[in-house]
Amino acid sequence: MRAVMTGFAAGAALLQTQATLPPASAGVAASLLLALWLGLWRGWLRRRAVHIGLHAAAALRCAASLLAGGVIGFFWAAWMAQRVLAPQLAVADEGRDFTLVGTIDNLPYSFDQGVRFNFAVERVLNGARNAVPPHISLAWYAGFRDQVNEVGDVQPGERWQLTVRLQRPHGNANPYGFDYEVWLLEQGLRATGYVRPARDNRRLDSFVFSAGNVIEHARALLRARILAALPDKPYAGVIVALVVGDQRGIDQSDWNVFNRTGIGHLISISGLHITMVAGLFALAAFNLWRHSFFTRAQLPLLLPAQKVAALVGAAVALFYVLLAGFGVPAQRTLYMLMVVAAALWSNRIASVTQVLCSALGVVVLIDPWAVLWPGFWLSFGAVAAILYATVGRIARRPARAPRAAHDAGHATGDAEGPSRSERLWQAMQAGVHTQYAVTFGLVPLTMLLFAQVSVVSPLANAVAIPLVSLVVTPLALAGSMLPAPLTAPVLGLAHLLVEWLAVCLQWFSGLRYAVWSAPTPPFWLFCWAMGGTIWLLAPRGWPVRWLGLATWIPLLAAEPSHPAPGRMTVTVFDVGQGMALLIETSRHRLLYDTGPSYAPTSNGGNRVILPYLKARGIAALDGMIVTHSDIDHSGGALTVLDGVRVNWVLSSLPVQHPIAGAARQHLHCAAGQRWTWDGVRFEMLHPLPASYADAALKPNARGCTLKITAGGKAMLLAADIEAAQEAALLQRDRASLRADVLLAPHHGSGTSSTPAFLQAVHPQTAVFQMGYRNRYHHPKPEVYERYGAMHIERLRTDQTGALTLDFGSTVEVRAYRDAHARYWYGR
Repeated sequence: MRAVMTGFAAGAALLQTQATLPPASAGVAASLLLALWLGLWRGWLRRRAVHIGLHAAAALRCAASLLAGGVIGFFWAAWMAQRVLAPQLAVADEGRDFTLVGTIDNLPYSFDQGVRFNFAVERVLNGARNAVPPHISLAWYAGFRDQVNEVGDVQPGERWQLTVRLQRPHGNANPYGFDYEVWLLEQGLRATGYVRPARDNRRLDSFVFSAGNVIEHARALLRARILAALPDKPYAGVIVALVVGDQRGIDQSDWNVFNRTGIGHLISISGLHITMVAGLFALAAFNLWRHSFFTRAQLPLLLPAQKVAALVGAAVALFYVLLAGFGVPAQRTLYMLMVVAAALWSNRIASVTQVLCSALGVVVLIDPWAVLWPGFWLSFGAVAAILYATVGRIARRPARAPRAAHDAGHATGDAEGPSRSERLWQAMQAGVHTQYAVTFGLVPLTMLLFAQVSVVSPLANAVAIPLVSLVVTPLALAGSMLPAPLTAPVLGLAHLLVEWLAVCLQWFSGLRYAVWSAPTPPFWLFCWAMGGTIWLLAPRGWPVRWLGLATWIPLLAAEPSHPAPGRMTVTVFDVGQGMALLIETSRHRLLYDTGPSYAPTSNGGNRVILPYLKARGIAALDGMIVTHSDIDHSGGALTVLDGVRVNWVLSSLPVQHPIAGAARQHLHCAAGQRWTWDGVRFEMLHPLPASYADAALKPNARGCTLKITAGGKAMLLAADIEAAQEAALLQRDRASLRADVLLAPHHGSGTSSTPAFLQAVHPQTAVFQMGYRNRYHHPKPEVYERYGAMHIERLRTDQTGALTLDFGSTVEVRAYRDAHARYWYGR
């Protein structure tokens, strides 16, 4: 069974790397062939077992089970994907207004501009029912293009009539970035959109009964009680996360501290919390049942107390996991507890590895996309590391008393087991060993998933685990459910403890070497380091276990990759409606614009650029150019300046601008500026220095226009310049505009890319950096066709995702959505 479950998870993971889904007929054929092959294989193995030996037969049986589980897992995940992908919004219906009737399907999230929620569609009033997928994600904004849009007070389980505008699932596609499209697929959300201003937007029913609505309504009530008891408290979001698993109210700055100190796993309803709560209720049920609730009913004769305790523990765990929103760590713990309870009720002894593999199989069976998220691997990896490092080990024997005293004790009947202090010491040793196993066992996996490992994590967890698990979480749970007079003081105490913990964590996080960062390792290097970690955590007596640490050296000491001298690599990020490019030479890096601002705490810097730099192991930039002040070009600049070291900033911004003030060194970009890095030539072509004296110029007119030449090939970055600036460039130095690649000015707007300018540049390739179905309708159809008529290859980041251009004797272009093709893209 363990091999089958492991193979099942591996098969589901393999499916998630495919560019296309296999047809249903392939699944049927594979199942029939697998059944036939297994029947023949088992018969052959039974006949040959005596000749090949029992160990060899067992190994072959395990391999067959792995293969069978892998085939089943692959086609199960494919069937699940086909079923979820089936309801689609037609391309022709994108941007069309629909009037829908349905229910609020989850716990809404309120933010400064409005509220987000999932909507279960029941009826389409102005179209066919199947025109809209059954589950969609909606945002209801307070302001809508200079119109006031009154946001409704939506609550889980309510039925509403709403006029909405929808689009097919689409997200930014970047290396090492968050895949929003597969997240929507996992949630079953097959369209996204927003609520339009309409007089018919109204609540129809205050509550529609269903099991899911009851659970989400209960979560909403608990969250409302917590927020009412902790108004304007900085860590109220943490208390909410511990009670109902909703982490959306935690500030990004707090997440940075939690992740740097390695305690992010505690800021939710984690497996540790579920086990603790279930264990407390199970212990209470055991004692009450054992004593027949202090009556003479003799209940243990009817049903053993152990079975009652297991049943109560599993039921409490299920209830708590439902409050948590059914996250992967919570699922894993729930299924483990249920497997143990089932084994106890059926009078079967379940080994810990059977429990772990059963939980693994059930998680993947219910959610095949769970294998795509770091939490899945960290959750099961942590448990596997603990089991490997602790289960089946021979404990150190306590020191014995002198023989005479020992014999005297037996003679008088006064022999005793370990004292309370000895038991406490043994428990502390076990806890330290467990933390050691988790910390060291997860280093290679953490580097693979996050390109960093928290050095201070053992110390931070030593403080946070007992405080959060044994004190804060019980207080938060009790405070959210106690009567009103007691809610505020109990929750206030829990919040106070979190504040004290945060002070400690901020100190840990501020240490110079709190986090060790390195580039994301290739898979072979991860496997090498993982093998060394297994050696390191081997039982006592295993030879030179410390040599396992040597396998970490190439993992932790790796340097970022870079082009050869004289060559250049340009990464054009998919930041939506905005601009951001990273230019790399052999020893230097330059960031050209920083993407848009999506929300007060979300921008191209923290959503796209910094994750990419961190995964590449890039901790510093030689320079950054902010072409002008428009928010789609400068929105992530402050975040980038705060996240990595930037030696200098060139911009057309006024000196009093916050970005100029935050820079270590700031200069205005101006035509005539030139420099050479590693054989690559940089030339600033625009604006003229005198333009800064003209207060009437729009920001676009001063967009920093840069030409870069490497290996005889050139790229022209034209920011948001328009026809007037293009004409001025043509008049000043037409020959200097010649380039092989052109970043389309102003995202392909109708005010730029004049025929004369394009003829002077004469590019082979043009890159249009813009958002999917953006409100400005970039690129304008007539402009886009102008490029095509001139036989210029056109690349759009909304279709290709991020682009990587390697400049040398030729220009090689790689599109992320092609190189990393997945079956959910474009569906």
